Amino acid sequence: MKKLSFVFFVLIGIEANAQKQDYPIQPVAFTNVKLTDHFWTSRIETNRTVTIPASFERCKTTGRVKNFEMAAEHKGKFCTVYPFDDTDIYKTIEGASYSLAVHPDEKLQTYLDSLITIIGNAQEPDGYLYTARSIDPLHPISAAGPERWINEQSSSHELYNCGHMFEAAAAHYMATGKRNFLNIALKNADLLVRTFGPDKKHVAPGHEIVEMGLVRLYRITGKRAYLDLAKFFIDERGKKQYNKKSKNVFENGVYWQDDKPVIEQDEAEGHAVRAMYLYSGMADVAALTGDKQYLAAIDKIWDNMVGKKMYVQGSIGAVGDGERFGDNYELPNTTAYNETCAAIGSVFWNQRMFLLHGDAKYIDVLEKTLYNGLISGVGLDGKSFFYTNAMQIQDNFNHPDIERERSGWFTCSCCPTNVARLIPSVPGYMYAQNGKDIYVNLFISGTANVTVNNSKVKITQQNNYPWNGDLAFTVAPSKAMDMNVRIRIPGWAQNEAIPSDLYRYQHQNNENVTIKINGEPVQYHMEKGYAVLAKKWKKNDRIEVNLPMEVRRVTANAKLPNDDNKVALQRGPMMYCAEWKDNFGKAANIIVPENTKFTTQYEGDLLNGVTVLKADVKSVVIDDSGQNIHTKNQTLTAIPYYAWANRGKGEMMVWFPQQVKYIDLLTSENTVK
Repeated sequence: MKKLSFVFFVLIGIEANAQKQDYPIQPVAFTNVKLTDHFWTSRIETNRTVTIPASFERCKTTGRVKNFEMAAEHKGKFCTVYPFDDTDIYKTIEGASYSLAVHPDEKLQTYLDSLITIIGNAQEPDGYLYTARSIDPLHPISAAGPERWINEQSSSHELYNCGHMFEAAAAHYMATGKRNFLNIALKNADLLVRTFGPDKKHVAPGHEIVEMGLVRLYRITGKRAYLDLAKFFIDERGKKQYNKKSKNVFENGVYWQDDKPVIEQDEAEGHAVRAMYLYSGMADVAALTGDKQYLAAIDKIWDNMVGKKMYVQGSIGAVGDGERFGDNYELPNTTAYNETCAAIGSVFWNQRMFLLHGDAKYIDVLEKTLYNGLISGVGLDGKSFFYTNAMQIQDNFNHPDIERERSGWFTCSCCPTNVARLIPSVPGYMYAQNGKDIYVNLFISGTANVTVNNSKVKITQQNNYPWNGDLAFTVAPSKAMDMNVRIRIPGWAQNEAIPSDLYRYQHQNNENVTIKINGEPVQYHMEKGYAVLAKKWKKNDRIEVNLPMEVRRVTANAKLPNDDNKVALQRGPMMYCAEWKDNFGKAANIIVPENTKFTTQYEGDLLNGVTVLKADVKSVVIDDSGQNIHTKNQTLTAIPYYAWANRGKGEMMVWFPQQVKYIDLLTSENTVK
């Protein structure tokens, strides 16, 4: 297999022109990082051996592959449901390409080539590629509209399909060196350049991602038209006439982030996945063009999301109607939506915000999302998934939008295939670089190879994170050199539950983070959430960092009434929940008084190995007659939130009342408050 330099954002390839302007901080490519830990290597290997093959198989059995075959022949009937079903193949190819980049597999590469041939055959002569129309151009499915692009803003997802194809083609090219998929993507991108622009067709893409995809192709080719088109699509938002007075998000344009120009937006709004892809695209274009108005807008939007619209375990998109953000502080637990794709989009956006600003608060949010609200979306078996990620499951309350158990596939299966492309790229979020500054963002055992001032530097991490806060780093430059190693000190280790006042710790921890170099304690200064260790580094210099990891009680802002008088449990980056399996068949009846003391225990045979929390608590009991209520002592066992629903169906709780204040007696729900 031909090896090319594969950088997570900056892809240097054919006809590449040196970018004069870009993110000031650059990520270290995941291909330059080799993991040795259990937590992430097991997930990446499961993704490679289970999730990706299962995804390809389901693309075949559900007709997604057949759609491309019929499109090549221009006959048949579109045999799936949604016009964006093409993207499930694209996203799985992207994930498979990331896997190939670090784990060569001739059989997989051959299969990808066969799929790419099928995709290429479906492409029309001018570059158009959209099976929902090409199968029967005279009678496309209703969502597609009678003509190309006519329904793009509302329902066709034509440009959304293009964006995912561009992302996949870029990944495949950089992983294999083959141009077969890249040529298809470039032909399609050139069609978009000929079709859309200031003096051509105008549209604000209905589901954003084409902007990110065009930037990927620009980085490979240096073709400015791709970057210009990405910016054009972003700037088209806010120009369509809507009913501005309507509170309906579909009627007023909020659902599509299209109610006002992007530079005037200051609130995370509308469909949460679309929003994350838009804000990521804005960050990309801002980095490459220096657009300060974009920067000002996404800074304000980020503050709004993290300060008023994020769940305690990092999920976003509270409202099921429209899969969207709600109003400020609208974060219900019993009906929380929290689409897995939105969590993935949040990781994309927060990484970009870090690359722009160099502030650890963005990685704090990324880590919270990654370890909690994102990986909760895939089962430990690698082939069962959550589309939504619940905050509360109780037997006497059953909301139709709340998933109580995982599914192998969905009619709209965007989340499983999005997981397939995210998991193998996790090592690319660990390190970043700006000149002689090396940022250590995530704590995962393994080795990374970076270049500083044209000299090689090897960094080795040794830890048992996220279960233990003792971190060790060995720095091995090829020759002694001055360098700044910037190690993120997580907000949770500095008494900050989240970089806003939305959540806080009930009690302050006075234990300091300690750092040693070659066994000697060192004084360090903090910059933007990083401990800056500046010295002339020599081969095998050793850094030791101790992050205190006691159990923390998290409370919510008073503006979140659903969490009033309740606590959530956190240890390190992990949020915890109680599940029926460990708590006498129930979880919604548990009370965690303020003076509760917790113990921790690592259980290697439970849920692929987890640290559990134990405590003596109270539980509410209703007698057999249904006439009497009392409390009793019981032992609480809490597991990491991401691991719930891997052992069957039952109750689950994240927020626990600290005391019984009153009981609601309802026909459908008895709620302890």
